[in-house]
Amino acid sequence: MSSRPDPNPAEPALGLIAGAGSFPFLVAEGTRREGRRLVVIALRGFADPHLRDLADAFYWSGVARLGRWKRIFRREGVREAIMAGRVRKADMYGRLRLLRYLPDWTTLKVWYRKTRDKRNDSILRAASEELATAGVTLIDSTRYCRQAIAQPGVLTTRGPSEQQWRDVHFGWRIAKEMGRLDIGQSIAVKEQEVIAVEAVEGTDEMIRRAGGLCPQGGWTLVKVAKPDQDVRFDVPSVGPDTMHNMHASGATMLAIEAGKTLLLEQDEVLDLAARYGIVIVALTAEKNVSG
Repeated sequence: MSSRPDPNPAEPALGLIAGAGSFPFLVAEGTRREGRRLVVIALRGFADPHLRDLADAFYWSGVARLGRWKRIFRREGVREAIMAGRVRKADMYGRLRLLRYLPDWTTLKVWYRKTRDKRNDSILRAASEELATAGVTLIDSTRYCRQAIAQPGVLTTRGPSEQQWRDVHFGWRIAKEMGRLDIGQSIAVKEQEVIAVEAVEGTDEMIRRAGGLCPQGGWTLVKVAKPDQDVRFDVPSVGPDTMHNMHASGATMLAIEAGKTLLLEQDEVLDLAARYGIVIVALTAEKNVSG
């Protein structure tokens, strides 16, 4: 384990509600660098157990045990918390979901009484409001990992072709409208034709579906932030798994939104992009198709 400053006893502990992937590790490592005490609630079936090595206090919990989260944070003196990492919402629509997730009463109350619909933002905002009743405020999930936010520009040695730029022009506007409606954040495009859009299944599954629908390959993935993106949760991110998945599914171009997308394990992502011949650009919303 790497050394860290002693936690500042005058500063309340930070809570981390951790799902899958490397995003929770970025948050935990950033918290260590600032010497803040870290309390991790690792979501069973999603979080990596190695997060324990970076935590001052570590607890496993079910994804539908909101009451347990509140009790842990209250006991540990947590006043601010971050949600980071993937949770497959599609699993929540499977058979016997209540038996699988065993939701506590607090979660059932939020799910059935406090959400107008079951869109991601509605559910997460309701969860945030419930945590606030225990004195816990959800904060910007990128607060401790600003260095991982994609900066604008062509990130690979090779830039997009004219056709790829046209596909970005075409797909960006549609992806933004999808985000406004809280449908998804990613779209697969080829020759200004929509191949697939992301919905409840998530980006990785959408990429695989696009590969099946466009077996000749050569398509573009556009992934953007929602126009009113709530940075407390659901921040767009790409990482090495995205590159492997895109290559296996025939994608040759990735356009992401600069300043609003996490580029996880950036060196490995760029190495994989070079190996697979995938072009990556990070664009601002205002100049999304300049080039």
